[in-house]
Amino acid sequence: MDLIVARPEGLYCAAGDFYIDPWRPVGHAVITHAHSDHARIGHGSYLAHTDSEGILRTRLGEINLQTLPYAETLVRNGVRISLHPAGHVLGSAQIRVEHRGEVWVASGDYKTEADGTCTPFEPVPCDTFITESTFGLPIYHWPTQQALFAEINAWWRRNADEGRASVLFCYAFGKAQRILHGVDSAIGPIVVHGAVEPLNAVYRAAGVNLPPTLRVTDSGVTPQLLRRALVLAPPSAQGTPWMRRFGSYTDAFASGWMQLRGTRRRRGVDRGFVMSDHADWPGLQSAIAGTGAARVMVTHGSVAVLVRWLTENGLQAEGFKTEYGEEDVSDQAAASPQPEAPASTPDETGA
Repeated sequence: MDLIVARPEGLYCAAGDFYIDPWRPVGHAVITHAHSDHARIGHGSYLAHTDSEGILRTRLGEINLQTLPYAETLVRNGVRISLHPAGHVLGSAQIRVEHRGEVWVASGDYKTEADGTCTPFEPVPCDTFITESTFGLPIYHWPTQQALFAEINAWWRRNADEGRASVLFCYAFGKAQRILHGVDSAIGPIVVHGAVEPLNAVYRAAGVNLPPTLRVTDSGVTPQLLRRALVLAPPSAQGTPWMRRFGSYTDAFASGWMQLRGTRRRRGVDRGFVMSDHADWPGLQSAIAGTGAARVMVTHGSVAVLVRWLTENGLQAEGFKTEYGEEDVSDQAAASPQPEAPASTPDETGA
């Protein structure tokens, strides 16, 4: 019998009687990270990494939460559980499950390049690896951190010199903090949407270095200041009355989907930056190889393509049907031609 199986509630470890990132209410949930498609309300108990606590409590309220640092082991019903860095967002973890000498690792979402806002990804040796495949196509290759922020800084500096605000649409949890950590804050003031600032506070409390940020309602925020500002806002803010505060501005969208030709035009922004908190195609390949796993289970994304590539390269591979990827689908919808507005997520709400 497999150590982890797919049930209607989520990925289930029968030997330990717990679920990993369940999408329906269960008694015991082990959470890889705090994005809304992986961490949902209604479970009896939660286990997550220590750095996830602030985000989980901010988003889910009063929950029965136990936390662990990376690599520390907890034993449940004879099953050894430990959490290991996934490099996705603050507190993101791969779940290592060991029972009777067999080791499985459920990676959740991950990326392989360090970004300075969370503990970098570490491959975990295992027999079976459960991997995402959000960007599991050979066309996806991310720019380096250095190249990405050189582009963003040049765009912001040019707009500031011309007296226009630079509005950059990005997810409030994860991408916004990466941008704050990586940009040159000497260019001008940084203004954030109301959905972003509470999450900034959690990152700062965890020791992540972020520059000072303002909200448009803060005293001293004048039209003159805004004309040199970098403004970070979730995609749901586009086209809302909140945007009128910035007068004549230029805007951009940060997403892995910006790798696709035409997505910037369909999104209706002036500029697109290729930026994702998920692994690109080479990242997926290197992460899988680093585990040494002979068997790979592939979830949400380009499942069939990655399964075929893995099989052709001598691994036993198959797909796991899950309900993960809502954040990614919403992000893709925001960058694709859609007749209706993209659905909001809890990360995107606020004034």
